[in-house]
Amino acid sequence: MKINVLTLFPEMFEALNASLLKKAFDKKLIELKVFNIRDYSTDKHKKCDDTTFGGGAGLIMTVQPIYDAVKAVDPDKMCRRIYLSPKGVVLNQKKILETAKEKALLLLCGRYEGVDQRVIDLCGFEEISIGDYILTGGELPAMVFIDCIARYVPNVLHCPDSVTEESFSNDLLEYPQYTKPYDFMGLKVPEVLISGNHAEIKKWRKAESLKVTKQRRPDLLK
Repeated sequence: MKINVLTLFPEMFEALNASLLKKAFDKKLIELKVFNIRDYSTDKHKKCDDTTFGGGAGLIMTVQPIYDAVKAVDPDKMCRRIYLSPKGVVLNQKKILETAKEKALLLLCGRYEGVDQRVIDLCGFEEISIGDYILTGGELPAMVFIDCIARYVPNVLHCPDSVTEESFSNDLLEYPQYTKPYDFMGLKVPEVLISGNHAEIKKWRKAESLKVTKQRRPDLLK
């Protein structure tokens, strides 16, 4: 998968160069390219923001640098174009699975009060939000999005079955997990998990998933 990112702060994405993602980049399973929007500004000072028409607090990212960056990075419209925005559809597992099938993505990270609406209209960006809260920019949402998608790229995870037995994989939250020691400060691992009876273990895990989901996210059961 090829992932292109447009941002005013490309250095932030160095944080992704670690752990499983670094291995995925090194093995060319994922190709990540980060582009600085300022490089495409025609302003002599490389300015990429201005005041908003109609008044209001804050600045808006201007259309020209972003438009030219999009045309330079994705001239043949081969990428699915996504703008990380609090106005977008809230990200969930279904959206991740759908997007993970794409061969190429172009992610736009906004700043200040957002981007000129004409960027979205002219370039065909869909808007996706990672939650009902506001951040200082779209870089962290883009990194969250990349991390989520990477787990579904073939050969990125050491254990492919991991993605089928985790929270949201079956519209349920994951069951409790335990490891050694068996007894820690009086808290013991449930007996069923050391019974060796795989049918009973499977039944217990399903029941626990249902219980946790009902307690914490009953909306998922609907």
